[in-house]
Amino acid sequence: MTAATTRGAAPGTTAPQRTTRQWVTLGLGAVLVAALCVLAAVWQWHRYTSREEQITLVNTNFGAEPVAVGELLPGPGSVLAAHEEWRPVTMTGTYRPDDTVLLRNRPVTGAPGWHVLVPFVTDDGTVVVVDRGFIEVGDGSSDRPASIPAPPAGEVTVTVTLRADEPASSGGAPPGQVQAISTRQVLAAGPDGAAWAQGRTVGAYGQLRTEVPAPAQSLEPLAAPDLDPGSHLSYTFQWCVFAAGAIGGYIVLWRRETRGTEPTAGDLLLASGEDGTRRARTPRKRRETDEEAEDALLGYDDED
Repeated sequence: MTAATTRGAAPGTTAPQRTTRQWVTLGLGAVLVAALCVLAAVWQWHRYTSREEQITLVNTNFGAEPVAVGELLPGPGSVLAAHEEWRPVTMTGTYRPDDTVLLRNRPVTGAPGWHVLVPFVTDDGTVVVVDRGFIEVGDGSSDRPASIPAPPAGEVTVTVTLRADEPASSGGAPPGQVQAISTRQVLAAGPDGAAWAQGRTVGAYGQLRTEVPAPAQSLEPLAAPDLDPGSHLSYTFQWCVFAAGAIGGYIVLWRRETRGTEPTAGDLLLASGEDGTRRARTPRKRRETDEEAEDALLGYDDED
């Protein structure tokens, strides 16, 4: 057996070698797979860092002391700054219960139902949409709750968590309902339309925390912000491992198939025939003739 015999090939044979073109094709394929894995890893890493920034923002702002809404939204037309999201603010004014709109397809803790959105008019005339809470789907109709608890009447002081206005939804919804908390769409879905609030709105809405005075019937409160970082970091590492595996696998294959190997003990056994598969042929003993047998009995030699 020669050094060219590769491991795993039958004794006495040489494994077929790949051509240069085949090695180049395999190499390019490995590089392509590795590049795609790296791109996936970078994408997951950006998702991880973005999620970490969101969690940091919530931890910083959500537990802060409430401030007057005018400090963050000075007046109509104001837009909530990104670094001020999740800040609690207080507002004094009145609700417009007749313009209540429902937000659909936004479960709370996995339960389907509706968010109750009510326009709130502050003392200076600014209009802010307030998400007052949640009504879970019961045994009745799934198109609309049987009843909607009313907000407190008259002047009310509310504490809300400020959130940036959501992009308008292109999806349809039944009358009096919306698919996103976009101030323009919420007001337009009310029975009086959005004309009454023209020029008085802001680019934000509030998630209710407290109302003074308290309503006769409360809604189910909204869930606290989700602080789960998700699995983006672990996915990043997994894609990096896949990328390294693609390149490493190609290198291992190349070394195994292009580097000569010494004969193994099994190869030597097969060649010597000690395992019974290949045995050296021994000469067969010639059968004696009758004359040779008779001469042997009489004691004659062949030379006699």
